[in-house]
Amino acid sequence: MINILNDAFKNKGTAFTQAERQQYHIVGQLPPVVQTIAQQAAQVYAQYQTKTSDIEKRKFLMQIFDTNRVLFYKVFSQHVVEFMPIVYDPTIAESIENYSENYVDPQEAAFLDVNHPEAIKETLLGAANGRDIKLVVVTDAEGILGIGDWGVNGVDISVGKLMVYTAAAGINPENVLPIVIDAGTNNQKLLYDPLYLGNQHERVRGAKYDDFIAKFVDEIEAAFPNVYLHWEDFGRSNAARILKQYQDKILTFNDDVQGTGIIVLSGVLGAMKLTGKKLTDQTYVTFGAGSAGAGIANQVYTEMVKQGLSEEEARKHFYMVDKQGLLFDDDDTLTPAQQPFARSRSEFTNADELTNLTAVIKTIKPTILVGTSTQPGTFTEEIVREMTSYVDRPIIFPLSNPTKLAEASAQDLIKWSQGKALIATGIPAADVTFEGVTYQIGQGNNALVYPGLGLGAIAARAKVLSQGMISAAAHALADTLTDDSTAVLPPVSHLDEFSQIVAVAVAQVAIDEGISQGVTDAKTAVADLKWLPEY
Repeated sequence: MINILNDAFKNKGTAFTQAERQQYHIVGQLPPVVQTIAQQAAQVYAQYQTKTSDIEKRKFLMQIFDTNRVLFYKVFSQHVVEFMPIVYDPTIAESIENYSENYVDPQEAAFLDVNHPEAIKETLLGAANGRDIKLVVVTDAEGILGIGDWGVNGVDISVGKLMVYTAAAGINPENVLPIVIDAGTNNQKLLYDPLYLGNQHERVRGAKYDDFIAKFVDEIEAAFPNVYLHWEDFGRSNAARILKQYQDKILTFNDDVQGTGIIVLSGVLGAMKLTGKKLTDQTYVTFGAGSAGAGIANQVYTEMVKQGLSEEEARKHFYMVDKQGLLFDDDDTLTPAQQPFARSRSEFTNADELTNLTAVIKTIKPTILVGTSTQPGTFTEEIVREMTSYVDRPIIFPLSNPTKLAEASAQDLIKWSQGKALIATGIPAADVTFEGVTYQIGQGNNALVYPGLGLGAIAARAKVLSQGMISAAAHALADTLTDDSTAVLPPVSHLDEFSQIVAVAVAQVAIDEGISQGVTDAKTAVADLKWLPEY
């Protein structure tokens, strides 16, 4: 029998009572004092505060996570705003880059090898270890945050994402499983690093990769019926393509393609609430046309159609800019996700000049500018002043992260727009005071919406994740803004509260659309899944 002190899901450490210590045969294996979880949490936080860097703080918290899940989430729940950038973005980027070098023990994760599809079933069942898995986050780590391809090191992104699901939405950590698919890597550093723990060959593409994904989906559905399958940080050639292949067949979600789109849509809806304007009157430019940029545009486009525009009319409101400038439909390198938003050169008398963002802004005159480019400083003073010259409240979302990759800082955007810009950033931003007025800055943090979305879908036992459920999540979050708010998104400090609101709205739509299974009361179903970190 495994010593209960070595089981992260059952370990209580010094909180085991004397009777429990006798029951589990651990008498004498702990100091004699019996602590409450409140005392343990205070002790953990005090130790946390002694750490001098964010990465050291994360390493310390991971030690708690690996030994005592309940205590970890108890402390996390008490310090959500402070811990979020430590356990996840942006600190997790450094953890991923050094995962192999710092490797000691694996978390309860599944490591799948593209060269061994026959081992998928055994790996999944072994990693689950008899637990009832309701939620999976899987990555192949080709497009991690703003840092690119990190191969098997990317397992940390799946672990971190699931931490947020539990901290925000209260999904029981015993019901989740992080997965990494090791399909190789094109990161030259890793290919020649003797300490790298993944496959040291270039990424597998084509039929072998697709067959592996197909077998993975089949095996995970068989192992964990009704599982919510969350895809994370796949490369631009695979992310949208895989989602499209499976989204009408199983309960699945891609945070880069859909999650970022939902949070931006919610921010835009929040901006409409603040300005009294109509979404269908806006002109939208995205800078950065990868999976995130295209996914965001598609989400806002879909909402415009939902609000009454025809598909043809709605597409006229969208422009996509990437490294080559404005995307045109005669470009044979466009991805399937980019193609619907590419424009015809015949629309412009200066088409050959639209090779940079500034030229596009001056020609198109958008009211909304969203950045997912990972190109720092590209939302310049010239661009911001140009937008402010023709629209009262320009909506500007520099979403790239970590901080060093942001298209602009909130402080500069407020200054350059004379306080007129409505801003959401991809990283936490402090309030900005300009000429005696304090402006709240919304954080375009997917954690505001994807935990509640997942909780609602799981609670409803939905067959698929419908567009109606996605739209409900965005509207529910936007509706949490109070009348005195100056931010386009609610604060992360109320993450748990917003997640429950979003979950109920999502579950209700699943019930109304007839795609839930045996669930009739959304509020009760969501409440029944709520897990609290207590012994």
